[in-house]
Amino acid sequence: MQNLTKMTFEAGSRVTLLFDFWDVHGPAGMVLSVFVVLLLTVFYELLKVWKVRLGKPLEQPTQPTFPLTLPPPLHSSDSLSESSLAPTEQAAPTPSPMNRWRLHGIQTAMHILQVTLGYILMLCVMSYNTWIFLGVILGSVLGYFIWFPLLGQI
Repeated sequence: MQNLTKMTFEAGSRVTLLFDFWDVHGPAGMVLSVFVVLLLTVFYELLKVWKVRLGKPLEQPTQPTFPLTLPPPLHSSDSLSESSLAPTEQAAPTPSPMNRWRLHGIQTAMHILQVTLGYILMLCVMSYNTWIFLGVILGSVLGYFIWFPLLGQI
């Protein structure tokens, strides 16, 4: 007897996701499963933003800043001199080697979590259930919509 696995999308409310204990048998279970998958996908998008955020302190170039106090004018006139308005360069503090290794360890752990979660979501989509697939897509859209503006604040 052949064991043929169905490879087409279906919109039913019966599916087994990832493990035998996550066996969905009805509409209520499907709604809950779609919600869980949606939340996992939103968290996946958050991990992507966190990983970028953690990498920024090491990549930021030195930025000119204006002095908080104005030096006295070089000329006897009452106008501000051009040298007091010029930006000054402030070097970003270089992290110690221990802090760099700690940051790299945190980034590595986040990467492992992100890759694992990505494969779990891929396996959920490979259940070929339309509702689960739409939950992953909607979660990705929602997560991107919520978390992407945080990248602009970095």
